[in-house]
Amino acid sequence: MVTTLMKALAGCKVAVIGDMMLDIYIHGDVNRISPEAPVPIVRWKSQRAAPGGAANVAANIAAIGTTSILVGVAGDDDAFRELSALLQSIGSVDLGGVVLTRNRATTKKLRIVGHAQQMLRIDREDVGPLEETVEQELIVNALAAIDRCDIAVLSDYGKGALTDRVIAKCVERARASEKKVIVDPKRQDLSVYRGATIITPNRAELTAATGLPCETDEEVEAAATKARKATDSDFLLTRSEKGMSFVSSATDAIHLQTTAKAVFDVSGAGDTVVAFLAPCLAVGLPIIHAMKIANHAAGIVVGKFGTTVLEPDELVLALTASDLEDVQDGRLLSLDEAARLRLAWGRSGYRVGVTNGCFDLLHPGHISLLTQASAACDRLILALNSDASVRRLKGPTRPVQNEASRAKVAGSIKGVDAVVLFDQDSPLELINTLHPDVLVKGADYLEHEIVGADIVRARGGRVERAEIVEGQSTTRLLARS
Repeated sequence: MVTTLMKALAGCKVAVIGDMMLDIYIHGDVNRISPEAPVPIVRWKSQRAAPGGAANVAANIAAIGTTSILVGVAGDDDAFRELSALLQSIGSVDLGGVVLTRNRATTKKLRIVGHAQQMLRIDREDVGPLEETVEQELIVNALAAIDRCDIAVLSDYGKGALTDRVIAKCVERARASEKKVIVDPKRQDLSVYRGATIITPNRAELTAATGLPCETDEEVEAAATKARKATDSDFLLTRSEKGMSFVSSATDAIHLQTTAKAVFDVSGAGDTVVAFLAPCLAVGLPIIHAMKIANHAAGIVVGKFGTTVLEPDELVLALTASDLEDVQDGRLLSLDEAARLRLAWGRSGYRVGVTNGCFDLLHPGHISLLTQASAACDRLILALNSDASVRRLKGPTRPVQNEASRAKVAGSIKGVDAVVLFDQDSPLELINTLHPDVLVKGADYLEHEIVGADIVRARGGRVERAEIVEGQSTTRLLARS
């Protein structure tokens, strides 16, 4: 399903119209205070540049293979040339709609970062009114982009590109073309965006616009309902650690919890939401599905520093893992599914354990091992030798029960969250794939004899040797019969 979605996204075009900028990050160490003034000295270590504002939206859209048509105003300067090169290196970004002028500088934000802490930001920007000729050229380019696209985004950062006339003309053309238009707003008076399909403020912006709090779900619904009356638009509210909410007259309110496991930097998270919401809606996904994808994308980027472009592999991995995240019923999975499940559990902060064996005729020794293994971790994956593997290890009369039966019986034991088969004589490849935090094996094995122990320890995991129940084995049970 995810592969089909990514192919569909690659086939559409999104017009991104608004305030584009260049973000520069200078990273360094801070070890002393300047003798010239009471300020810290940052010793330069590295520097990187990233697209910002509307350019960040366009970059994230292009990174997943979707074509973005970027329309905005920039200076005919080195900052725009650097930004242009960045965008072209990321993916398919059409810059033909950018209006260049010598009378305005490209918006540039320089951030000084010491020990991963932003210490200072210097903005170079011109936010005065656009010249009439520049505004008119911008409108012409914006309308042409809307005509060519499947959906439009207005990215308003209050830097001057989205004048009242530009906004009105874009919304009018999109509605006339029966195309959706999504607005990431900056104005306190949201009525200027009237007629947009969806407006995506954050909590502070919606509170400022309506004068109403936006902390609880009920408060969000009340504020968004008030804003809807002024705009005739649906609202998708980004709520930081509380996730996101969608309020519309056509459906019940939708509230999603955040998928972020660690929030390092919220810079550009709103851009990411819009960047993934737009193409998902363009290919016909229902709003709830588009929200879930945008929510996952935002959950990834807030775990990184600064504005950043999401890699498509990161999104694919997150989406496939999310399909399995709640699995805890001992079901039999393929190795690929188990690897994605292990990733999902890891993102949720769970310690994942693995134990392995044939588990042919279940006996008290097996139950003891599984109980101890489950107690050593938060989530336990049981790796079973396949029938072919058991025959090679135990002889042609084994196993007594086939692999499907063994998996069903062992998976029903309390504490076993998932079962996976491996066909090799050794579980080494499986352990190398699953990267468990805890590896559990019976104490009849010395630690240096436990396959995969070195792999687990090298990644910071641990190896547990479970106590053995004497006199219990499948071989002994068969000998008695």
